Amino acid sequence: MSMCTGQFSPIIEKNIEELSRQYWSEATLYVVATPIGNLGDISLRALYTLQLVDVIACEDTRTSKALLNSWGIEKPLMAAHQHNEVQAAQQIIMRLSQGQRVALISDAGAPAVSDPGGKLVSLVKEAGFEVRAIPGASAVITALMSAGVTSDENPAFTFAGFVPPKTKARQQWFEQWAKSTAVVLMFESPHRIVDSVKDFISICGEERPLGIGRELTKRFEQVTILPAKALLAWLEEDINHQRGEFVLILPPVSDEDTIDEQMGELDRLLKVMLPVVSVKDAVSMATPLSGLSKDIVYKRALVLKDK
Repeated sequence: MSMCTGQFSPIIEKNIEELSRQYWSEATLYVVATPIGNLGDISLRALYTLQLVDVIACEDTRTSKALLNSWGIEKPLMAAHQHNEVQAAQQIIMRLSQGQRVALISDAGAPAVSDPGGKLVSLVKEAGFEVRAIPGASAVITALMSAGVTSDENPAFTFAGFVPPKTKARQQWFEQWAKSTAVVLMFESPHRIVDSVKDFISICGEERPLGIGRELTKRFEQVTILPAKALLAWLEEDINHQRGEFVLILPPVSDEDTIDEQMGELDRLLKVMLPVVSVKDAVSMATPLSGLSKDIVYKRALVLKDK
């Protein structure tokens, strides 16, 4: 079924009229999410906000200008990025004190979510001014929606931010998050994605599932979960598979996997301790180190002692 834009115009106008009747407080910072790739993902509420405010604070004024021009929005712009966040906050606070409305946007997605803005928002709130979020597109949520790695029984997920750029730190990072019983999502750049997957394999093994989301909301969007070895092969077989910004998706370990790992660690501890200390002392030391209950540790110590 095809629809022309004319069929939407009266509906859009009606919704804009409804937005105009809503309460838009003055002396307020509006934190506005912008598209992560597809310009159509900006909301009517976000467009109305950007048209309403007195000034728009941007991570990169050139990038933001292109977005605003595509929607015919002409507003004064000011820079608010990682390197001037405190100074930008002071300028914004001065404008708010004059009763102005200010919008804050990043290059893509939600400000203050792995983008500049968190410190700025905090300073504005500390100064006593209102902050309102205008939600929208999110690479994290988009990847999660397509991956099929959560459930009603286990809906938990963690956004870990950007993967460290150095090998050692990256390996420690994967070792830390590999034990999570919740889905873990993290960002990675195209020029480091292969190295990251190799480091993941060195820590978690070739068969541990790992997913990627790339080119999200764009024409060549891909979200896939594969054993890590197969994912690496897929990335290396075609240079085009390494293009675009990436969301890495680490499915959770199961409760059974966690217990198996804890029991394996317990055995390693007890086999070192039992030849040199009593069962009682071994249990006292191994219980907090293993994370298992004292009863489980004691029973396992007796089995190993008998052997």
